Amino acid sequence: MVRRSFTAVLEKNETFTAGFETEPYEAAWAGEARWFVKVQEMSAGTRMAAVAQVSPDGLTWCDHGTVGFVMTGVGLYSQGLREFGHWLRLRVEMVGEAPRVKVTIYLALKE
Repeated sequence: MVRRSFTAVLEKNETFTAGFETEPYEAAWAGEARWFVKVQEMSAGTRMAAVAQVSPDGLTWCDHGTVGFVMTGVGLYSQGLREFGHWLRLRVEMVGEAPRVKVTIYLALKE
């Protein structure tokens, strides 16, 4: 049997200068999820920390409970999730004197 999978692009070549959250994505059918954050540009001294968030309705959010991941330069970063309920989004915090990043964020889902 072939497992059903889907990859959603939630942010594409977007530039951010402060913390943000991705658009929510309904993923109740999936048994596992994986975030991919492709950092294309990052200003010197910038650091980003990402935490997966979950929601029962896509309106009210809390952290998933897993440890987040830190991004300190250009590259591809990833984190997998299980037991996440219905809705997912990624909360990203940025620190630095003049933080600026350009990113593409994917959410890969698998049955």
